[in-house]
Amino acid sequence: MPCNGTEVFQSVGRHFLQIPGPTNVPERVLRAVAAPTIDHRGPEFARLATELLERLKTVFMTRHHVVVYPSSGTGAWEAALVNTLSPGDKVLAFETGHFSTLWCEMAARLGLVVDLIPGDWRHGADPGLVAEHLTGDVAAVMVVHNETSTGVRSRVPEIRAALDRAGHPALLLVDTISSLGSMDYRHDEWGVDVTVGCSQKGLMLPPGLGFNAVGPKALAHRGRLPRSYWDWEPIIAANRQGFFPYTPPTNLLYGLREALDMLEEEGLPAVFARHDRHAEATRRAVRAWGLEVLCADEREYSSSLTAVLMPDGHDADAVRRLILERYDMSLGTGLGRLAGRVFRIGHLGHFNDLMLAGTLSGVEMGLAGAGVPVKQGGVRAALAYLEETG
Repeated sequence: MPCNGTEVFQSVGRHFLQIPGPTNVPERVLRAVAAPTIDHRGPEFARLATELLERLKTVFMTRHHVVVYPSSGTGAWEAALVNTLSPGDKVLAFETGHFSTLWCEMAARLGLVVDLIPGDWRHGADPGLVAEHLTGDVAAVMVVHNETSTGVRSRVPEIRAALDRAGHPALLLVDTISSLGSMDYRHDEWGVDVTVGCSQKGLMLPPGLGFNAVGPKALAHRGRLPRSYWDWEPIIAANRQGFFPYTPPTNLLYGLREALDMLEEEGLPAVFARHDRHAEATRRAVRAWGLEVLCADEREYSSSLTAVLMPDGHDADAVRRLILERYDMSLGTGLGRLAGRVFRIGHLGHFNDLMLAGTLSGVEMGLAGAGVPVKQGGVRAALAYLEETG
């Protein structure tokens, strides 16, 4: 409605949360989280924790222990480092985007020496560069499987193969914060030593749970960095009886049980295929608009989000702001060096064809409303692909 020459749009209907996490929390999970809290030192809780700790192994595709923290993914990052490394240890890392850079900054603050291989934020970790940087003093290699700031996935099995060819004993630490439960990931098969994850993306929960999947090599490689809250040993010891050495987030664990039910009902292969399909439909829409997907290598496309480059002279945040105000939809902002240059479309978690169609319609209308020179037909291109593959 007009108001002193300015359009004011009244929000009606449900908000579209299309950032790449936190994601939409399903009604089933919300209802589960709302259940009454129980005694976290009683037998009912012990049964709940024992069940969840076993079932989580399937999501990580591991036979080994998964440590659960009341934390963000950032806390799980720190736990992976302080449990395995010692002051002055050298770590090899790849600059694949904003979050890989933040993890490296954390490592440096903890007293580690970081050898960061520079990147253009359009490609994943390059397995071909591992050998030349893999000096004898490297204690660990840090890789972000799916870089949330860029929509680029790194080829973790090829990184592992490069380590194996070199016969190097370095630990392999992998961040799966925006891929766990959305994209194919195999902790044991890919030879990963510590996998970092969290609750608020593919697992469809509110923020608040951090995870470390811990392989036997990592568990045996106990570093000397200071740790207390993050220490695996007292947690794993308490877990054997179904308890934690701190007050656990009981209601989030209720939600996790429901989320695992949903993933198991659909089946993980079907979950991954659904995410692959929605990602390809989104990329087809982007190309039909005449815009460019940020990820430059089709082998490294993310299936949980798509980062879209804006044409020169157009501000991605202005487009995001218009879409939020006019259509009540949130898109991901550009982070770090990509601020104002990209917007990110999240298509992960509890998400279906109709939700994707609505999301892409909002983007197409927003681009036109912001005066971005795009072609029409992106939504039609995406819908055609969904029809072909449905």
